[in-house]
Amino acid sequence: MDDKGRLKLPSAFQQYLVKLGEQKVFVTSLDSRTVRIYPIGIWRVNEKFFQDSKDKAAADVSFLANDLGADSEIDSQGRILIPTELRRMLGIESAPVWLEHYKGRFNLYSKDLYEDRRRRALEGLEEKLERLERDGLL
Repeated sequence: MDDKGRLKLPSAFQQYLVKLGEQKVFVTSLDSRTVRIYPIGIWRVNEKFFQDSKDKAAADVSFLANDLGADSEIDSQGRILIPTELRRMLGIESAPVWLEHYKGRFNLYSKDLYEDRRRRALEGLEEKLERLERDGLL
């Protein structure tokens, strides 16, 4: 992330968005810890989900997502802007960040959150892997 709050997307992530025909993303957080970057088409599906949901939590999560989030266009250098308030709240201004692609979106982690996520993933890994292989993981 640069000092202006722009995140350079890796080329594989840019290619994924090109294949979707997307030049616009919605950048937000749903948990106040992780940045979620949604291709705009996928975000529209979430908006419909929030609108149609009978769960009262949907209104709160939708409110937070819109309060912290903003649309961002991918610039000619493959960068997107992370909203200022979101960067400050998560402590990622001008800091190293980690990205992953998951369920059609990109998750952006701060260094501390990434290390915590890694520790959790490693806990009981052998058992997790055995269970997933029983369920069909190749």
